[in-house]
Amino acid sequence: MLIEVWSDFVCPWCYIGKRRLETALSRFEHAGDVEILWRSYQLDPTVEPGADGLVLDHLAKKMGAGPEQVRAMTDRVTALAAAEGLEYDLENAHVANTFDAHRVAHLARKYDAGPQVHERFMRAHLIETQHLSDPETVIRLAAEAGVPADEARRVLAGDDHADDVRAEIDLARQFGANGVPFFVLGRTHGVSGAQPVETFLSALQEAYGRAVAAS
Repeated sequence: MLIEVWSDFVCPWCYIGKRRLETALSRFEHAGDVEILWRSYQLDPTVEPGADGLVLDHLAKKMGAGPEQVRAMTDRVTALAAAEGLEYDLENAHVANTFDAHRVAHLARKYDAGPQVHERFMRAHLIETQHLSDPETVIRLAAEAGVPADEARRVLAGDDHADDVRAEIDLARQFGANGVPFFVLGRTHGVSGAQPVETFLSALQEAYGRAVAAS
């Protein structure tokens, strides 16, 4: 059974949702029959390519909110992430346009490194505060996850996989997604948001049962 997951590397809820899905799969007796495909989505496509600055400042400006309101929001998601074993450092995270990073993630599929790149980019941004708008950082991180550095550099120098990224974002919208994380299980069940583990487990069981019945 195929699970398609739309997420963005800079999305705090996406990493939480990833961990909760993984926990659900660890309790799912047919997990060996499951394949996960990480699909592209941009949490905030309005961020300029090459943009810098801190996420908290960007959020405050975008939301028209004060520092205390933004900090309360990020403190909440940081606490929820900690419960999943993720030590976020959102206070020092850099704002980034992730379109090019997603192009490299598509390249990673060629080397069977898609999941590894997705995990590496998320950890780099949300925990290690590395800057995903910096091409050399993206190249280095991708190489750590199994993508040849020269291939990643070649992709970033051109426009390879740009249409692939756009197509996946469009596909998410066709499924009715207006945010991430968004999970589609077996093309029969959808889960929106970083739901509790029990919700994922129930969806896995129902989608798998339907897939078995259909076959």
